[in-house]
Amino acid sequence: MTFVQNLPLIMLLLLWTVIFIAALTLYFRRVYSRFSKHGVKHFRPIPLLGNMARIVLRLDHMAHDLNRYYNSFPDERFVGQYEFLKPILIIRDLKLIKQIAVKDFEYFLDHRTMVDQDNDPFFGRNLFSMKGQEWKDMRSTLSPAFTSSKMRLMVPFMVEAGEQMIQALKTKIQDTKGHYIDVDSKELTTRFANDVIASCAFGIKLNSHKEENNEFYQKGKDAAQFNFVQFIKFIAFNSFPMIMKVLKIRFFSSKTSSFFENLVRDTMIYREQHNIIRPDMIHLLMEAKKGKLSHDNGVTRDANAGFATVEESSVGRNVVDRAWSENDIIAQAAIFFIAGFEGVSTIMSLALHELAINPDVQENLVEEIRENNARNEGKFDYNSVQNMKYLDMVVSEVLRLWTPAVGFDRICVKDYNMGKPNSKATEDYIIRKGEGIMIPAWAFHRDPKLFPDPLKFDPERFSEENKHNIVPSSYLPFGIGPRNCIGSRFALCELKVMLYQVLQHIEVTPCDRTPVPAELATGTFNIRIKGGHWVRLKVRQS
Repeated sequence: MTFVQNLPLIMLLLLWTVIFIAALTLYFRRVYSRFSKHGVKHFRPIPLLGNMARIVLRLDHMAHDLNRYYNSFPDERFVGQYEFLKPILIIRDLKLIKQIAVKDFEYFLDHRTMVDQDNDPFFGRNLFSMKGQEWKDMRSTLSPAFTSSKMRLMVPFMVEAGEQMIQALKTKIQDTKGHYIDVDSKELTTRFANDVIASCAFGIKLNSHKEENNEFYQKGKDAAQFNFVQFIKFIAFNSFPMIMKVLKIRFFSSKTSSFFENLVRDTMIYREQHNIIRPDMIHLLMEAKKGKLSHDNGVTRDANAGFATVEESSVGRNVVDRAWSENDIIAQAAIFFIAGFEGVSTIMSLALHELAINPDVQENLVEEIRENNARNEGKFDYNSVQNMKYLDMVVSEVLRLWTPAVGFDRICVKDYNMGKPNSKATEDYIIRKGEGIMIPAWAFHRDPKLFPDPLKFDPERFSEENKHNIVPSSYLPFGIGPRNCIGSRFALCELKVMLYQVLQHIEVTPCDRTPVPAELATGTFNIRIKGGHWVRLKVRQS
């Protein structure tokens, strides 16, 4: 009797369930037909997840996933990917990359939304997150802070941090019975990078090799560890921005944000009150806030800055007359710290890994260091490190093989004709405003047609005799076009200083825990070797 009485209600629920499923099916069919309608090749999407299942389930690192797209469609100029519900184009054609990233840059001006600037202003107002004219103005404001002349003044701070690291390593090695230590080089280089960025950016002298749990280092780890949860947040901010905004979800914890806010504000106030001038990033940002930061006599190119260095475009060389708030300046300091803490330390650790398993390369580099040391009578400065050809070759090859940013995204800000996806296509593809593209730097760097025997660590690719063979726009460690990495000079200089100091005093070899061959860990968005970045260190004999 009860069942009969409830039958109309049950039928109604079944009817609405069928209607809901049908509507959802039609919705997904419409959303996931964007590419197939226009002949753009893509993998079959899964409802709601799109093509993100392998990433969400941690089956693949993003670098491997980009490689999968790149290698699976060899005849395509671009292929499609559904980032959950959003269509993304992965660009395979180098000429098209140069076209959209340089010539038609105004159509692809912005990055995707990383965080909501209302919920998280100190990380949402940084140079990476800014859009449109506001980004142009900030880039022009900050560009003079990253010229070679400014980097030259920061080298002594880097050297000081390196000397602390070498002294700590020697002490630890001498205290062991075997006169060697096995270390995870990622932790070692992160501590070095922490001390460098603390000094070069904030004017704070630290020794993270002795004070292992200092607050600066701990907050850096909190902000820079791009773990799986943060990766999902990053995707969600881009795919479902309104939901994230309503839920007031922050990318970084309030404690981390408050730490940087108080640190930068207190430092600026103290310096103004005591008229302290120190040639570091805080000083340059204070000058930028006052509108007093300018390029050095119009010079923007330094032939010795390194093969991987990206040059500033006309956007960065523009003169702007715009007042920036204190919060804007704090936001720039925060992003500089994260990039210096995580990005540079990662490539440093991978450089040590490659030198450990390629002893012939290490010996050649050590020989150049000895020659440089003798030639300059032990003097070590910006000029000496920048003039070392083989060191630059080694660094360039590390950046090729282990590109820290596996891909570079752009958002289309006005409809753009991408041309035909392949030679057999019958119509052009129009990418719509708000849709995104991805430039798969990792895939280009490991394409055997562009870099023969790509998995081999071979600095000779970048020798004077060979570097002209590198196909234009195929080598992209710091991006391409006006929105390239503003800190390339700083990163290269710091990496070279670290390698110089370590190899001058320390021999780096594999140990039992060194992963050979190295594989990427899939549990993080960052570049990490599965099993850790373990190497053996011992004091080098003269």
